[in-house]
Amino acid sequence: MCHAIAETGKKVTVIDLDPQGHLAVSLGIRDASQDGIDAVMLGEKTLEQVVLPVRSNLQLIVSGPKLMQIEQLNSSSPHRGDMLKTALASGLSQQDYIFIDCPPSSGLLVVNALFAADELLIPMTSDFMALQGLSHLMGTVKKFEKSLTKQFKLWLVISRYTPNRKISKQVLKLLLHHFPNTILATVIKETNVLAECPSFGKTVLEYSPGSRSALDFQKLATDFIEGKVMYGK
Repeated sequence: MCHAIAETGKKVTVIDLDPQGHLAVSLGIRDASQDGIDAVMLGEKTLEQVVLPVRSNLQLIVSGPKLMQIEQLNSSSPHRGDMLKTALASGLSQQDYIFIDCPPSSGLLVVNALFAADELLIPMTSDFMALQGLSHLMGTVKKFEKSLTKQFKLWLVISRYTPNRKISKQVLKLLLHHFPNTILATVIKETNVLAECPSFGKTVLEYSPGSRSALDFQKLATDFIEGKVMYGK
């Protein structure tokens, strides 16, 4: 979606906070040895030294080889939770959006992301296991909202949706009931091209520009910019 937002003319930076570095690979960056947000959080580099222009209006900060070391630091140590927030305070001016791609499991890196973020954009597949994962995540978010005395703006994205599956419709109905006015209006349907494009280092807009999936992501980008959400019946 970040590429689609950038194509509207908005200036976007995306930070790969996942030690696996899958986001960077999906954008065509395969050198896992180069410094990224890891070096910035450790005070070894500035944001300007590690940011990479990857598409028009879109720049990337890779995870870097030392990010796993940060994940393994003692989270109770002073200032370990605000390393990312401190790093972001020193640069990235004139950007319309900064997205932080988090690892799938909770830990110190996710703590840093929550300290730094004002809004949460959560991709959801339409199955009950995803509902359980969302429940766990929301429990963590509520704890942080209480301790930080702030409330996150929440957005949900329905991804890999299969309209002819009964379970998909049931999960969407439950989400609409429990998270009203938070689900972005466009649903991303399951297609083969979405599974194929990351291996080529391309976004779906580049890999299959005329596909339904590319159109869906363009619509989703507009939904996000305009705050257009889905409403239950």
